Amino acid sequence: MRTKLINDGSEKTYALILETGEEVVSQLQRFIKENDLAASRFTAIGAFSSATLAYFNWDQKDYEKIAVNEQVEVLSLIGDVAKQDGESKSHIHVVVGKRDGSAHGGHLLQAYVRPTLEIILTESPAYLKRSFDAESGLALIDIG
Repeated sequence: MRTKLINDGSEKTYALILETGEEVVSQLQRFIKENDLAASRFTAIGAFSSATLAYFNWDQKDYEKIAVNEQVEVLSLIGDVAKQDGESKSHIHVVVGKRDGSAHGGHLLQAYVRPTLEIILTESPAYLKRSFDAESGLALIDIG
């Protein structure tokens, strides 16, 4: 992964360029940890050779995995970074497009880049944190 700080104002903005074979979630989490990011947002476009998405089943309070085992275009990838129990964690959603024009989307669990993924990440000066929500069973952003 290649990275570059492209704006160093009140909000820092980074370009992260992932290359063929790199796994998206782990590379992004590594960058977040190395740069001690606490409150950030990001978007990306590019392509994957394969991906594992997930749908949150409300009744089961768990994610159902969706395997995408083919070359796809990343039509939209969005996410945020917030502290959870003192550790910075990302939350990523993605929509991918298949050769026939159909799209699949959900929470991104894992994806392998081919040939590139271009991420623009902006770090905010505000501090965000996640707190456990008993009703959903998820850690949700708490702005209180």
